[in-house]
Amino acid sequence: MNYFFNWRDHARALPEKFYKTTLFQGAHLMVGLNCLEPGQTQSAHAHQGADKFYFVLEGSGTFVVGDEERQAEAGTVVTAPAGIKHGVTNSGNERLSLLVAIAPPPIR
Repeated sequence: MNYFFNWRDHARALPEKFYKTTLFQGAHLMVGLNCLEPGQTQSAHAHQGADKFYFVLEGSGTFVVGDEERQAEAGTVVTAPAGIKHGVTNSGNERLSLLVAIAPPPIR
């Protein structure tokens, strides 16, 4: 099993929708990478019984958490507690890459 990742090795783009991949899935945590090209959106949604965070690796975007909407850029952590709607739109001019973690992970 690989315990070390360079996120750049996993970054991709899809023209029809944002790209996402799972970097690690354990019994208690899921870690993934989401890449959004300019204008792409991850629609607002909620995870019942699971907390989530986004760490902005590169680019900038508009994040919605609950009733709050904010711009965030590289270095920002955005948290979404269980049951709270959250989503993101790449409102910048370059790729928005996000490290994402959900705990506990979704059941597969």
